[in-house]
Amino acid sequence: MSSGARPNTAGQPGHYRWVVVALLFAIIIINYVDRSAISYAIGPIAKDLGIDDTQRGLVLGAFGIGYALTTFLGGILVDRFGARIVLAASVALWVVSIGGTGFVQGFALLLVARAALGLAEGPMFPGMTGAISSWLSPRERARALGYSLTAVPVSLAIGAPIVSSLIAWLGWRGMFYALAVISFIWLPLWWFLFRDRPEQSSFVNDSELDVIRSHGDAQDNSGGSTTDESVTPAESDGATQTTWRRMLTNRTLLANYWAFFVFGYFLFFFMTWLPGYLEKVFDLSVSAVGWFSVVPWAAASVVLFVLGHLSDTILKRTHRLRPARSYLIAGTQAIAAVAVVPVAFSSSLTVSLVLITIALAASMGANASYYATNVDIAPDRSATALGIMDFGFAIAGFLAPAITGWVVGNQGGFAYAFFLLAALAASSVVLTLIFHRPDRDAINHPYPSGKQ
Repeated sequence: MSSGARPNTAGQPGHYRWVVVALLFAIIIINYVDRSAISYAIGPIAKDLGIDDTQRGLVLGAFGIGYALTTFLGGILVDRFGARIVLAASVALWVVSIGGTGFVQGFALLLVARAALGLAEGPMFPGMTGAISSWLSPRERARALGYSLTAVPVSLAIGAPIVSSLIAWLGWRGMFYALAVISFIWLPLWWFLFRDRPEQSSFVNDSELDVIRSHGDAQDNSGGSTTDESVTPAESDGATQTTWRRMLTNRTLLANYWAFFVFGYFLFFFMTWLPGYLEKVFDLSVSAVGWFSVVPWAAASVVLFVLGHLSDTILKRTHRLRPARSYLIAGTQAIAAVAVVPVAFSSSLTVSLVLITIALAASMGANASYYATNVDIAPDRSATALGIMDFGFAIAGFLAPAITGWVVGNQGGFAYAFFLLAALAASSVVLTLIFHRPDRDAINHPYPSGKQ
């Protein structure tokens, strides 16, 4: 809907900002079903195209190569042009690439198709961050991010049986064609219902706009920060604007980037190799793997949703970002590190699934806190900061499946892959506890009295 006069300001604030969050939730569902579908199709694809374990790892990791480039550029583009057009172009391109995967005839073309999907999907999360930064106040962002990001494990939980059933019904090629059609449906809804700034939307009344712009939110969606006197400078360096140097040298952001890399390694490991692990170690069929994969991802969705709420609750009660962001990140990574080690020694399907569920849910639980930290530290360049963080995530998206494929192909099992997961998580805990200080480094802290 084109911009125009907003509804009458009388009465209670509207809730249209949550419609925007719902749109983001929907596209993340579609995004992750599309990108994870290869994990369930790779078995039949490998048989049809003659792909070994090492090549299988490269195919599963090729997505990360394309994703690394455009997630970084996507953040810059979102801060410059806004989320509306960037996400629309992104979805249009990934409709073509996911559909094109169904036409591949060999290993090389399959690599190209997966890298192309990564290129197309790269701007997704910078776009989400830019939209939430513009549409939600600082005190609602972790909750909104939690709602949106819960779509990741939800999509992987529901996607597992859906994709495996589509493969059984349509074959792996037909499955990719069907996903392309589903992805396309979201595009006109986004274009009609979303505007880059809430004041441009005729669905937002002035009362709701006051709620969105309250609490010192001085975000400028074009990428420039305001000089409004309400902006509270960072305690650490007095910054009121985010420079490239600050995004690349700030200790809180650097610790956040590394922790998110580790999060990405966990996510891509389980997203790409959990089906293969269940097939190889416990000799399950593709359809059975789809159903056994539901529980870990469903548990992760619940934990992520709860911790998104918990982060905002802790912030409101303590007026401090460190317990609301840093401690959640360190705590969940610590649980994941402890839980994943025994999986390497387990020969029981039940025990393995319980431990994997704990590790996966814990590793994903603080997802909203990573995103919220970027907005806390760099409110005027949040999408660009997310693009930098997501670049490391994309590298993890290549390394996790590729290294695991090499390990499985050369070691004949998954033990060393699980040990590496634990070591990465432990490193994240240490670095987060030492360097992750969002109260000290936040620009425009939602509770200036809590800065320390």
